[in-house]
Amino acid sequence: MPPRRRRRRKPWRRTRAYRLARTAVLAVVLVTVVVRCGEGHRERHPEAHSAAHSGAVGAPSAGSGARGGPGARSSPSPDPTPPTRPLPPSRATAVRIPDLGVDAPIVPVRLDAHRQLGTPPVDKPKLIGWYADGPTPGETGTAVAVGHRDTRTGPAVFAALGQLDPGDHVEARRADGRTAVYTVDRVRTFDKDHFPDKEVYGTSDRPELRVLTCGGLYRSKTGYTSNIVVFAHLTATRGP
Repeated sequence: MPPRRRRRRKPWRRTRAYRLARTAVLAVVLVTVVVRCGEGHRERHPEAHSAAHSGAVGAPSAGSGARGGPGARSSPSPDPTPPTRPLPPSRATAVRIPDLGVDAPIVPVRLDAHRQLGTPPVDKPKLIGWYADGPTPGETGTAVAVGHRDTRTGPAVFAALGQLDPGDHVEARRADGRTAVYTVDRVRTFDKDHFPDKEVYGTSDRPELRVLTCGGLYRSKTGYTSNIVVFAHLTATRGP
């Protein structure tokens, strides 16, 4: 009678127990990312040129002016909704994004000593920062709004910013009682190591808005790997 062949055991990586263990580990990692991301994050500032990628941060170009970004102009996006007449200066007081259920007050933000754009306080994650040295809502030029995606305490004001679609609206209320209504042209995610400063912050001959938050993967030492950027232009105004 021939000897019985011994049944070979499956390698550990092919067993059901291994697959279940791997799934559990991935779930823990994802939960950690969601809970911890955003703490102390610093957005790229609106006047940083490509030199920033090599460690040097550019200053505003001589021709940019107080209401502009870098000297080069951004490429206008295709806009099925025509622009409207610009508004005179008046500081931003709040931002409303109906499709996301966002209605948040504004805090002015500026460049710090390292020429990085400040963000709202981490302990007040429902505030939105408006770049105070750029255009006000509805004014000609490229305005910039920034907010946290989340903090250690949970989701922040721009947790769902990446879900906006072309044609959605971003409404910026002003101190004079008027509201600047921007229509979204496109939403993009850019790796921070290859962030297109000129495309995002370039000056414009019409009122435009960039809304930024962090995106991509979260790393405990360096924060998010990317930025989510909403490109929009003024299409209506409301109020007195």
